Amino acid sequence: MSAPAAQPPVDPSAVDPTDYPRKVLFVAGAGRSGTSTMAGLMQILGLHVPQPEVAADETNPKGFGEPAWAVEHHDRLLKEAGVQVSDSRPDAWFETGRVSTREKERITTAEWLESHFAVSSELVVKDPRLAWFLSLWRVAAVRTGATPVFATMLRPPAEVVGSKQTYYKNRLGSAHLAASWLNMLLHTERATRASAEAGAAGADGPVDGSARVFVRYGDLLDDWTRTCMHAGETLGLQHVLHARSEQIRDGHRFVDPSLRRVTQSLEDLGLPKRLHDLTADTWAELNKLADPGGDTPEVHRTLDQLREAYVELYEESEAISRSSVVAAEQRVRRELKGRAPAGRPGASPAPAAPAGDLADRLPHGLRAAIPPSVRRGLRKAVGKTRS
Repeated sequence: MSAPAAQPPVDPSAVDPTDYPRKVLFVAGAGRSGTSTMAGLMQILGLHVPQPEVAADETNPKGFGEPAWAVEHHDRLLKEAGVQVSDSRPDAWFETGRVSTREKERITTAEWLESHFAVSSELVVKDPRLAWFLSLWRVAAVRTGATPVFATMLRPPAEVVGSKQTYYKNRLGSAHLAASWLNMLLHTERATRASAEAGAAGADGPVDGSARVFVRYGDLLDDWTRTCMHAGETLGLQHVLHARSEQIRDGHRFVDPSLRRVTQSLEDLGLPKRLHDLTADTWAELNKLADPGGDTPEVHRTLDQLREAYVELYEESEAISRSSVVAAEQRVRRELKGRAPAGRPGASPAPAAPAGDLADRLPHGLRAAIPPSVRRGLRKAVGKTRS
């Protein structure tokens, strides 16, 4: 029997994008880890970023690639859950997970996605807050008949910390930011693992058909075409696989190797030893996921152990620092009491300071450690003294 004739290459111009199956690419990862560059490249290659977008600024002159609606959506949900964007508490995942199961939020999120499929069958949604609500977005995508796929950006944690301190004027300190990076990445990896586990077990894949990739920011800057094409093939992104030459040229103009403006090592952060070691070990394991064939059960088990070790470290630190939290609460109460009306005949009530003024008197580390319920109570108390 003669060998089959070689098939001619597919002409991208002959492919109708309206025939592509629905797919949503969720770009996750810690802020300042290259998520904007990844989303921007996917947009150039043909995926649709739902409009309007967050406007570029001096912290990200190339643009964020973020749908403004998604950012506002996440901000509202985080406030309801009592969770910060860079929250280092392992329990914060329970709070955002509880919000993600609300049927009202699932309906709202699915309806928003559905409205943008009228523009393109392949969407890209990116926001540093996104990882807190991956389960919400996965359900919403499936309800619209779309396949959710995930790209998690990896950048050395010391560079992420340094970039946040430089561009966001973050004063929470290196230890807090490193801990929040650990919390974010370890739980994001676990939340996107379903597809990798199904493949390793020899199954046809997860029920929703999802897949994931891990992308090093350095690889994206060094050779973005190879990195993005690998992501396109792994995730089945048709716009990437059928990208035209002019889109490739636009991508070359978009990627600037000098975007990696902050370079420092983990040693430069001066972290406590256990936190330093956990961060270094986690970074080493996450890097394996970005290698071909590196998304293995062995790596998953090690990451599970690291996640458990981080939870243990956080719980110990929280228990030890309880006195600092109590001292911060008492300090705020003294401030409030000192600003109450004196009660003397003819005395004028002292003007009450806004809640923000009192909060600014507390060290940021202590402010973040005060339980949300206590913070809410203090805000109410401030409101009563002002009324």
